[in-house]
Amino acid sequence: MKVLGGLLIFCTLASGQTKPLKQGLYAIFNTSMGEITAELYEKYTPIAVRNFVGLAQGTKAWRDARAGAMVKRPMYEGITFHRVIRGIMIQSGDPTGTSAHECGVHIDDEFLPGLMFDRIGRLAVANTGEPNSGACQFFITTEIMREWDAKYTIFGQVVSGMDVAVAINKLPAHGEKPDKPAILRSVTIERIGKPGK
Repeated sequence: MKVLGGLLIFCTLASGQTKPLKQGLYAIFNTSMGEITAELYEKYTPIAVRNFVGLAQGTKAWRDARAGAMVKRPMYEGITFHRVIRGIMIQSGDPTGTSAHECGVHIDDEFLPGLMFDRIGRLAVANTGEPNSGACQFFITTEIMREWDAKYTIFGQVVSGMDVAVAINKLPAHGEKPDKPAILRSVTIERIGKPGK
């Protein structure tokens, strides 16, 4: 349960019970298979969070693949989870669904010693493997991946809907491409409490 624009948002526990979320900034992923809610680490990885929020809300310009021009509109609407590594992660953020779209955005890496892939549900910036090559694509882990520490910027943690991420990860696929990918319908950004509290 959530109250959009209000202060009361609940996350569902594994037991089916709900508890209120703590103060902070959250991304709510509305997918064709259910909702995933992630807390955003604006204090620890501010560059990645600002980039993601700006793209999600349409306040940051990105390159439209069809028009070939920079646009300001919500990027994460009606696109797919185009890449799945079975048992490891799900990836979205490319309107072309190819993993190859050059969205016209690049951000610096933000690696923190205490922020690691030591739990499932990490929300992180996808990159090309080169330094500071993060852009518009992101992924959610479904497994502990310590070998990815200091290789991808972690900018959030799933707090509700991990079962949805796991279900998306289990969709039939050929290699890393799902046969019928789950749709990311929209991303809503919600704040509980005041910034910096």
